[in-house]
Amino acid sequence: MRILIDENIPYAEAFFADIGTVVRFSGRSLQASDLVDADVLLVRSITKVNASLLSQANSLKFVGTATIGEDHIDKAELSKRGIAFSSAPGCNANSVAEFVINALFVLAEKYQIDVSNKKMAIIGLGNIGQNLHHKLTVLGIETLLCDPFKSSTPEKTYVDFEYAIANADIITFHTPLTSTGTHPTHHLLNANNLTLLKDNVCLINASRGEVIDNTALLEHITQRSLSGKPNIKLVLDVWEGEPNPLQALIPHCDLTSAHIAGYSLEGKATGTEMLYKNVCQLLNVAATAQLKDFLPEAAISSITLNKDSNVNKHETVNNEVSKTFTIAPNNPLKTLIHTVYDVRRDDSLFRNLLNEHSFDWLRKNYPIRREWSSISVNCQQPELAEQLSSLGFHIK
Repeated sequence: MRILIDENIPYAEAFFADIGTVVRFSGRSLQASDLVDADVLLVRSITKVNASLLSQANSLKFVGTATIGEDHIDKAELSKRGIAFSSAPGCNANSVAEFVINALFVLAEKYQIDVSNKKMAIIGLGNIGQNLHHKLTVLGIETLLCDPFKSSTPEKTYVDFEYAIANADIITFHTPLTSTGTHPTHHLLNANNLTLLKDNVCLINASRGEVIDNTALLEHITQRSLSGKPNIKLVLDVWEGEPNPLQALIPHCDLTSAHIAGYSLEGKATGTEMLYKNVCQLLNVAATAQLKDFLPEAAISSITLNKDSNVNKHETVNNEVSKTFTIAPNNPLKTLIHTVYDVRRDDSLFRNLLNEHSFDWLRKNYPIRREWSSISVNCQQPELAEQLSSLGFHIK
């Protein structure tokens, strides 16, 4: 069995070696001729799976995408050809939610924003949006929820898009990319509604680049600057025209990155495991490989929050790396979260390395980033420990 797998899907050999021969490929350079005699094709979001690509797929039985989004897959064409399909819903929801909170804390520090008295609109309440909503609730941040496919309940109230963007201090997008249907998201934020945004609004996009009209956004920012109005605080992980983002927009961003919000090791590897289980089910073989057997220990696997002493050092106890540091009373969460991962690292790499080839290079060579769940925290403050546990950290 010949299994084609995108080069950026981790642990492919570990999961699939017992099923068939794994052949790696570059996501943007895959051609129809590569699919000759292929039985399984596993892609990420940069590969368009359509009639043209499938034209020489003479034995293809399964196509999977190790992503939540499916806008790059022509599912009707797959159905017509009798090819099974699966995505990986929810695989990187935690990764993206943690990325957004990381970026939010950077903006709060940079502009001295007290997020506890701000309203944050979540546009799109799928797996990522719901995960983020939970974390923001734990953090005590008020949210405006916007998803036209969901109905309000006593526990959750949903508002329309115009109300959300006009009343939110922070807006974050987590919609799929759609161009048809009753609620298309292509250019959801555009020249016609950008004027509704508040002054000093924080705008975050970690969904799909085309959800925001980048040209209109640049024009809006330029006009605000010319008129002396406060400008948008902007975080863009996704861009129109990837891998060639609108260069003129980059200097106006507070944080930039190369579509890596969902690129935690756990997020990517969970997608691999989900597809592996689906392939095994299709082939009627036992799924014996498990992700827990492959994930390494985090580089910093244990962190001690020391509230009182003036300690700032690394210790090794029983071969376990422990980072102990002083936490100011007003920022323990930010200190901890940015110790695990700081989005400013990716912003610096993006700005310093960006050229016509580096966008995909940054994705292919993305350094290991772990989720909060990989960290054990020794915290002697009961309320903070409960909050950290609810956010996903392991508490000793």
